[in-house]
Amino acid sequence: MGLTKQSTGTGVLVNELNFERVHSDDKVIALAGNPNVGKSTVFNGLTGLNQHTGNWPGKTVSNARGKYIHKDKTFIMVDIPGTYSLMANSAEEEVARDFVCFGMPDATVVVTDATCLERNMNLVLQTLEITDKVVVCVNLIDEANRKKIKIDYGKLSKLLGVPVIPTNARSNKGLNELMDAVYKVADNHISSNPIQFKYDAVVEEAINIVQPKIGELVDGKINSRWAALKLMDGDSTLLKSLDRYLGFNLMDNTELQELLIKAKIHLVDNDIEANQLRDKIVSQIVTTAEDISRKTVSYDNTKYNQTDRNIDSILTSRIFGIPIMLGLLAVIFWLTIAGANVPSGLIADFLFWIEEKLTLFFMWAGSPVWLHGILVLGMYRTLAWVVSVMLPPMAIFFPLFTLLEDLGYLPRVAFNMDNFFKKACTHGKQALSMCMGFGCNAAGVIGCRIIDSPRERMIAILTNVFVPCNGRFPTLIAIGTIFVGGTVGGAFGSVASTLALTGIVLIGISMTLLVSKILSRTILKGLPSSFTLELPPYRKPQVGRIIIRSVFDRTLFVLGRAVAVAAPAGLVIWIMANITIGDISLLAHGANFLNPFGKLLGMDGYILMAFVLGLPANEIVIPILIMSYMASGSMAELEQLSDLKQIFVAHGWTWLTGICVMLFSLMHFPCGTTLWTIRKETQSLKWTLASFAIPTVAGIIVCFVVANVVRLFGLV
Repeated sequence: MGLTKQSTGTGVLVNELNFERVHSDDKVIALAGNPNVGKSTVFNGLTGLNQHTGNWPGKTVSNARGKYIHKDKTFIMVDIPGTYSLMANSAEEEVARDFVCFGMPDATVVVTDATCLERNMNLVLQTLEITDKVVVCVNLIDEANRKKIKIDYGKLSKLLGVPVIPTNARSNKGLNELMDAVYKVADNHISSNPIQFKYDAVVEEAINIVQPKIGELVDGKINSRWAALKLMDGDSTLLKSLDRYLGFNLMDNTELQELLIKAKIHLVDNDIEANQLRDKIVSQIVTTAEDISRKTVSYDNTKYNQTDRNIDSILTSRIFGIPIMLGLLAVIFWLTIAGANVPSGLIADFLFWIEEKLTLFFMWAGSPVWLHGILVLGMYRTLAWVVSVMLPPMAIFFPLFTLLEDLGYLPRVAFNMDNFFKKACTHGKQALSMCMGFGCNAAGVIGCRIIDSPRERMIAILTNVFVPCNGRFPTLIAIGTIFVGGTVGGAFGSVASTLALTGIVLIGISMTLLVSKILSRTILKGLPSSFTLELPPYRKPQVGRIIIRSVFDRTLFVLGRAVAVAAPAGLVIWIMANITIGDISLLAHGANFLNPFGKLLGMDGYILMAFVLGLPANEIVIPILIMSYMASGSMAELEQLSDLKQIFVAHGWTWLTGICVMLFSLMHFPCGTTLWTIRKETQSLKWTLASFAIPTVAGIIVCFVVANVVRLFGLV
């Protein structure tokens, strides 16, 4: 029977790493593989939309789970983190290893890349050391054919001792055959005979000293040979995982302790120090991988990667790499800004048409004025502004960003920025999370999961707000057009506005690096960790997949959080604008209180009050400011920028005010959605408060210096 898809939920519960099957005959399948081998495409091809995501217990490492039915049997697929190794050098590797070893999957599918099989073979061999219930999926065979790479799948299967299935997951080719193999392995219809490669004689002798006792203690629950190697290697993370899985501490056994000491002494006596054992293990795995690849892979064109290398010689060069990166970013900004205007206007017209109907309904029902004000002019109008301003830019930016990701360009961005972040004592992958922050800082914070080091991940989270998100672009564009482009005037006005926006972005990137450097030298001390950055081959993007991923996984996810935060904010804003004390609204009282401080920063109290009330969503800062200046009691927006300029100038704005507003918009506390996301990602109120304070203090200092230097020289 062919592959069929279910439309109901998975019904899978997670208890640590063990999946409780809804039915006793359900099969749990682990999906492993290196990054960039198409593992997620295989997963999506099998499970369709019948999947959901979450975090591994205690880890900020995401997983995806889904199910499919094959030959009338339900298979629960678990997409474990992409990793190059199971040596547990990172959170991803630890999670992957623990699920394969202790999650009790009925089979493990290791997805490999047909264009670089030798490198992928390392993970295959490490997995075979843990379990014999393995199916190797050789994906991307279409690219291998295009590059004239030939693989003898039958011989590869014979050498590995497990089924090997070629696939092209993008076009669903080979997935049914893959499921047939998984079905047979998981249901014990075929017995695997995985390769048993030998280490040098001294290591094998040490293994034989320890393995029998471990086998006796674990009673077949794990591979005793593999466990012996890991215990001799001193893998502390494995010991913790073993304790949780077995329910007791292996090292409490005195006899095993003595045998481990004996094995380690045997290694040292034969010139293998503790820190050399892992090198011996890795060397043997690499040698075996090379030997298998040499016997099964042939190349008609030895320069099959030459085109990619020629492109990379330009895109990652010291001369052109950074300018091209900035140019692409500018094009994406331009497309986002220009493309969002029309749909944003249409959505706003529709939502405010609904507001008119709601108003008529409240009038017909004879409801109190205050109730209409709170629900319609307060909560609904705030939601309408957030949706109309946020949705179109995100719906454009995220697909464009995902397009670069699908093409394989984003790892090149990390490569280009790696040296800058290394000098700031942080991680090169922070460049990727920073890029995601341009679309939405909340999405950028979630993207920080790709950084292994907890210290460097925290720095990336705390500094992500320094790049302007699409919620701050409306403010930056409006103010830049009025007080920078308008000051220049004429044909060069639009050029000046564009340069002003680009300059703000570059200031944001510079602040990201500067604050990262300060954090790494103070409260988050440490050296930058090394990491292997793979530059995957350039690939033809999948438009359908890009739209689904960007819209459902990013746009609607972020918009949902923004809406949840903005609704109560509308209530607070309306109350403050309409409740008066001594004929002055609470909003005006707050602005008057903040005014002296605002003047020191080149702004005024109403501007600071707009930023404070705009905490739930940056998009509502300008509408709140208009409402405050016009004392209208509800948020409003003017049709022409010239009208907005007249209001601002009438309330004392100068070009300096505009510059300071742009700088403070760039550098101030994150929006409510981002703070909520930071709280969830860090599980810490302390770091959430730090993410609020750090950019705000930076913005205050920068605005104070700029405003007072300009005044000192009499430039305004």
